Amino acid sequence: MIKKAIIPAAGLGTRFLPATKAQPKEMLPIIDRPTIQYVVQEAVDSGIEDILIITGKGKRAIEDHFDRNYELETRLEEKEDQLLLDEMRRLSDMANLHYVRQRELNGLGDAIRYARHHVGNEPFAVLLGDTIMDAVIPVTQQLIDTHDQYGCSVIAVEEVPHDKVNRYGIVGGRSISDRILELETLVEKPSVNEAPSNLAIAGRYILTPEIFSMLEQTPAGKNNEIQLTDAMLLLLKRENLYAHRIEGKRHDIGNKLDFLKTTVEFALKRPEFADKFRAFLEEILRKGE
Repeated sequence: MIKKAIIPAAGLGTRFLPATKAQPKEMLPIIDRPTIQYVVQEAVDSGIEDILIITGKGKRAIEDHFDRNYELETRLEEKEDQLLLDEMRRLSDMANLHYVRQRELNGLGDAIRYARHHVGNEPFAVLLGDTIMDAVIPVTQQLIDTHDQYGCSVIAVEEVPHDKVNRYGIVGGRSISDRILELETLVEKPSVNEAPSNLAIAGRYILTPEIFSMLEQTPAGKNNEIQLTDAMLLLLKRENLYAHRIEGKRHDIGNKLDFLKTTVEFALKRPEFADKFRAFLEEILRKGE
């Protein structure tokens, strides 16, 4: 049973400067909810309420977002805005959140090392803080189900165009069902000719605690950072690893174009303004013809 989740959220968000100069990229809103709230909600919807967020300098807004704001609650009470008041209280009660700072930005693998004492000797989930999953069954829950079946680490993967494999960590292995692969290799951002497949690591993991020993043995890789993919490759030499093809859509909020696409897609799903927003988009397209 997976009881704990780790959300790495220490990156500088340089692709979104100047917007991220004074606020974390994980707090950039999709409509009216910051990106990281969707990530925390996925963990909660997967049955996990003990969550450690790996932050860094300038990330205090994340803690404030999930904390109580008594002045705001009092103002909402005075305005008799019960719906919004209830939402604010649910936000602060949605999970048991803990925080630790990554002292230096030495890569995702280094960030995961900060969770060692929190998770102890048990498997845990990792959800990247700048990736939103849109799925009927939460993607983390999908991975938990696979972990329960095989008892090993599980990596979420999705198909990407062959000519874009050099942007991702890529896995290779043997298919044992429509959704599950037993892994044979992992490569961080390979060239098109070196890629073992077009299945890209999709920002969600279930990891066994043995990963911490592997991280201690992992030298700096690409960009002189500790790559989680390299550590999982070492782990693969000691135990089986599986990949799960996700059922759902991954939204990478780490770049501007995907951020815009995600905002539009989520807006079109909101019943309070979906029709008017769709009409607005259609009008813009007509004018551009």
